Amino acid sequence: MEEVIAREKQLKNWCRAWKIELIEADNPTWRDLAENWGFDPLPQPSSRA
Repeated sequence: MEEVIAREKQLKNWCRAWKIELIEADNPTWRDLAENWGFDPLPQPSSRA
């Protein structure tokens, strides 16, 4: 658990662009990862026309 907390503190110091790059490296389509844990996916925001 200490490793997880240390990693979270490390990520909090990173700039937003770097965090987005890290996410897109493993999840380029921004798929809802909660589905892998048995949760229902969040509803997608409706597009405004």
